Amino acid sequence: MEPLRPSDHYDSETPASTGIAQPKLDAVGWLRFAWRQLTSMRTALVLLLLLSVAAIPGSLVPQRSADPNGVVQFRDNNPDLFAVLDTLQVFDTYTSVWFSSIYLLLFVSLIGCVIPRTRHHWRALRAAPPATPARLNRLVGHTERQVPVDAVAALDAGERVLRRAGFRVARYGNSLSAERGYLRETGNLVFHFALVGVLLTVGLAGGFGYNGQRVIVQGQSFTNQLTSFDSFSPGRFFDETRLDPFSIRLDDFEAVYDINTETGVPIPLDYTASVTVVENGVERAEQIKVNEPLSIGGTTSYLLGNGFAPWITVYNPEGTAVFSQPVPFLPQTATLTSLGVVKVPDGLDEQLGMIGFFYPTAATLESGALTSIFPEPDLPVVTLNAFTGDLGVNEGVPRNVYSLNTDDLTQITGGESGVESLVLPLGEKAELPNGLGSVEFTSLPRFVSIDVHHDPTQEGVFISSVLALLGLLISLFVPRRRVWISVVRSDDDGVTLEYAGLARGDDPGLERAVTDVADAHAAALGAPTAPARV
Repeated sequence: MEPLRPSDHYDSETPASTGIAQPKLDAVGWLRFAWRQLTSMRTALVLLLLLSVAAIPGSLVPQRSADPNGVVQFRDNNPDLFAVLDTLQVFDTYTSVWFSSIYLLLFVSLIGCVIPRTRHHWRALRAAPPATPARLNRLVGHTERQVPVDAVAALDAGERVLRRAGFRVARYGNSLSAERGYLRETGNLVFHFALVGVLLTVGLAGGFGYNGQRVIVQGQSFTNQLTSFDSFSPGRFFDETRLDPFSIRLDDFEAVYDINTETGVPIPLDYTASVTVVENGVERAEQIKVNEPLSIGGTTSYLLGNGFAPWITVYNPEGTAVFSQPVPFLPQTATLTSLGVVKVPDGLDEQLGMIGFFYPTAATLESGALTSIFPEPDLPVVTLNAFTGDLGVNEGVPRNVYSLNTDDLTQITGGESGVESLVLPLGEKAELPNGLGSVEFTSLPRFVSIDVHHDPTQEGVFISSVLALLGLLISLFVPRRRVWISVVRSDDDGVTLEYAGLARGDDPGLERAVTDVADAHAAALGAPTAPARV
């Protein structure tokens, strides 16, 4: 082995250790390492991607907060799958533990990214441009110009030209150092702060929102108070006293249909609900359409569905009406064959429950069963199967008004009762068995289902989104540049000036920008714009 060759030379007899000596991390060191990894931009991008992926289940399955009836229907149709998905909180995607964890980690990551960058950017804005490099001929756009003035006059004119072009300028001896484009980093920071604004708005302001559903029968009113909703989903910070005071009365409903010439199936073209709104004591007429919601105060009312609410009147044996009100029947088909439940707890010798079908335009199939061939009430008919017994309405337990548990009831019409179902065309009456009374199909109002939605995040998300877009555009299209002007030599004919530039990142327009500065400087000094030497 040669005496002057180091022992760790690559071909030495004793190979050097390939390991890298690193200090062991204690608990604080590991925490610092974890924080740096979390607050890196790469981690923020990964979390943003994960958040978008985690939001996919919310669009694939119904959510309890927006469509509770859809969740119930999913459970009835897929009981085994429902148990698994419900355990994974898929039906509460946006409030689930896993979605909230990603959301919070992304929020912390963005904050940890932008705060140090903001501090660094602020210091850079206050600092002077860097000193002029010694060898400008190695930089982009290098050129030299001969001007017929002394060095001081040339530099003074150059400073004015650079400042007019938006550069910050500092003089170092016989040279000028200028830079511009800090707005690029400002736009970048605005973009990231806007993302934080979106997260903060949705996470906090969203907790003050609510949405509720209500069925309104024609001629009836809905008042925006908690007890008036059929279903209600409040945010975590919801306060009942913040409900906007107003009422909505359904005056009329109009549906427009077309017929598919190939299948004969009616196609809905338009739904229009004409309503009267009372707000702050002022009454006004409005309309709600499927894609044209109604804004009242801080809420937005959407038209979700519609149907018919046959007015059913039940009389006791003496002919006194003991039940008389419209009953919403829920559509089951495109032709609005609808299912409804009537419950009469008082006024008769026994409690009466009826399950019925409504056919807007009734027709008889070859099997003898009824069906509806058109969704408009050209030949409306209601059929009812009646049951007697304890309906369970006096047990103090909430019951679904659209379902009837018949397990402990006695069927007196339809099915295996031996008595035909009650068939009631509009305006006709039928007798109940055993002298229990009679039932009448009195009239046919319509109903609509509306969703009253209050979302206090809209303004904040809109402002943050606009700022994010502006910040992104600025960061994409504003170049970050540095330009230098240096006096190379002086003689009796004037001075020779040297120009060059440097960009942060890819900037294909930098060379042209340096040439423009040189031309503008030469023009200001009365010199030719053609380069003297490159």
